[in-house]
Amino acid sequence: MAKLAATLTVFSMLYGAVMGSFAGIGGERNWHLLFVASKVPLLLLTTSLICLPSFFVCNTLFGLRDDFPEAVRALAATQAGLAIILASLAPLTGVWYATSSDYGNAILFNALMFAVASFGAQGLLRGFYRPLIARNGRHRFLLWIWIGIYAFVGIQMGWVLRPFIGDPNAPVQFFREGAWSNAYVVVIRLVGAAMGN
Repeated sequence: MAKLAATLTVFSMLYGAVMGSFAGIGGERNWHLLFVASKVPLLLLTTSLICLPSFFVCNTLFGLRDDFPEAVRALAATQAGLAIILASLAPLTGVWYATSSDYGNAILFNALMFAVASFGAQGLLRGFYRPLIARNGRHRFLLWIWIGIYAFVGIQMGWVLRPFIGDPNAPVQFFREGAWSNAYVVVIRLVGAAMGN
């Protein structure tokens, strides 16, 4: 498990460093690069740790508590794989940054990179979970429960830990103002405003 955590940390830091370079490199902007390099592994690790107790309870309720250590190993291997996939996408992000100076597009591009990495990681997760599902079909349902819990918590954690990209016109800061607000409430307000309510 320590090796998987180290893999996750190193490779997600690589992607985070590139992700944080949008606003430039040098001077105070180097702090932002370091902040984001530390935030990406923090995002992945914290999200997993927050989700694990709920997932443990779900495994217990479904009578699969004995398989939980193996399930956690599968999840940890998937997280390490996600970090490796993200790091492999870092050169694309660097090229995008070199060819575009639009902050909004940089946010969308990084969202796309995380979506691609997440899609790849889901394939890994299914592979790691295959022996568990073969042993007991209820693991298939628990796999979907994990994905739902992880996505729900991950969106909120991403919101709390922002900024990741770094607006060139904004000061360097680890947390943005209002960091501890609720991402889902903000989205509902934005949708309501767009609909004219």
